[in-house]
Amino acid sequence: MINHEPTLTALTEPTHPTHPTSISSAFQIAVYGCAPDEKGLFESLAPTLGVSLTTTPEAVDADNAELARGNRCVSVSHKTPISNATLLALKRAGVRYVSTRSVGFNHIDVEFAANIGMTVGNVAYSPDSVADYTLMLMLMSVREAKATIRRTDAHDYRPATARGRELRDLTVGVVGTGRIGAAVIDRLRGFGCEVLAYDIRPRPATAGVEHVDLDTLVERSDVVTLHAPLSEESHHLLDRRRIARMRPGAYVINTGRGALIETPALVVALEEGRLGGAALDVVEGEEGIFYADLRGREIPNGWLARLQEMPNVLVSPHIAYLTDHALQDTVENSIMNCREFESRFQHV
Repeated sequence: MINHEPTLTALTEPTHPTHPTSISSAFQIAVYGCAPDEKGLFESLAPTLGVSLTTTPEAVDADNAELARGNRCVSVSHKTPISNATLLALKRAGVRYVSTRSVGFNHIDVEFAANIGMTVGNVAYSPDSVADYTLMLMLMSVREAKATIRRTDAHDYRPATARGRELRDLTVGVVGTGRIGAAVIDRLRGFGCEVLAYDIRPRPATAGVEHVDLDTLVERSDVVTLHAPLSEESHHLLDRRRIARMRPGAYVINTGRGALIETPALVVALEEGRLGGAALDVVEGEEGIFYADLRGREIPNGWLARLQEMPNVLVSPHIAYLTDHALQDTVENSIMNCREFESRFQHV
């Protein structure tokens, strides 16, 4: 459930409660950046969980913070960065708890929030959503799916001269062995491949998995898949030096955060043919691009444009998490985090 120390964040495990925490007075939540599918879930769950809602499709900002007036808790989307000015405006409106509907919270200055007396909480959702998507990207990469689809869409049905590769013949390095990384490892066992693992924080050993340092992992892996949270410590975890040490023809999969990779170094390695390919659900500088309709417009991120031109690079717009199960978890746990904070607030 939520963390009640104002300097820390929270991680809520997916739950399906039937007995909401007791709250002595009417409880309201302002929900920002509420997409239509989220709105339907919020509205169906709210009566069951004993809350009332104010929803808006607009991302939270300093101009609409007053919408939360009278609410100690708000639920926000991860799709738009939340400025310190917005946090201050929410604080003036009476907000004390911000629940982001995401595992990551690099779009919010958590330390600043704590300094002004606000708590930021994140949620967990089904790790299977991202794990399934990761395996899909992995398989598409080693079978050169993008190039094949491009040819068949152009009605060229000849097989490629290059042969695909089978996962059982490869070594896969998993960077980050939390809930999602562990779910990826579980799936890889079924393919019979060798699995290496690395995590910034020491974790219990995993049966059948060799835990190594990051440099060893990139040197020995045919596929490197990233599942670490983004922080100052993990920024450009896969940097120019480590990309240069990767096996010739290796693949990079990223469903974590774009800035885990030093993008210019990745682009150069791909263009020079030193790497076999990449599959990226997240890209450095994706803000303001992913989730927007930019058809007919120039992409304001040159590195992204270069990546998308390559036949061996798959790019999707930060949607690995987006399943019906994960969305249900996200909405429900965002409400429950707010409920628990409100309950404790009333009993202080």
